[in-house]
Amino acid sequence: MEIKTDQLTQLLREQIEKHDGSVDISEVGEVLEVGDGVARVSGLENVMSSELVELPNGVFGMALNLEEDNVGLVLFGESRLVKEGDLAKRTGRVVEVPVGDAMLGG
Repeated sequence: MEIKTDQLTQLLREQIEKHDGSVDISEVGEVLEVGDGVARVSGLENVMSSELVELPNGVFGMALNLEEDNVGLVLFGESRLVKEGDLAKRTGRVVEVPVGDAMLGG
């Protein structure tokens, strides 16, 4: 398949015109190891204590053990779905638990 220069130029112009200029910047780390419902992740330097971290296959983890070079995540969900080398993405959200009047004794 041969693409001519003018076709390539036109294709590039169309793609540039469609681009909305937005950029998604997220802090992403890599799973180092998984065991006993805990994942060790490197590369999340700015993660907050108790922050939710998104992992593949709909699994989330909560950052608890913040060390200088890695973070320990307690996994919510099937830990067998999380593997070494998987990407872990910060959500910027700290874990929340809703509380109603019954919990307050009302």
